[in-house]
Amino acid sequence: MSHSFRLALMLASATLLLAACGNKGPLVMPDKQPAAKPTPAATPPAKPASANPAQPR
Repeated sequence: MSHSFRLALMLASATLLLAACGNKGPLVMPDKQPAAKPTPAATPPAKPASANPAQPR
């Protein structure tokens, strides 16, 4: 590889790594999470079909 191509590749790699640092701006602690709200009880499951199918009369 030529010297200028290697230099350009290293500069591009460094730029991409530095650009992927995450949040921009000052670092802050996240607000405290509010207490979890209780979820309503789930509806009871439907009764399973009987094991014996209906017999024709």
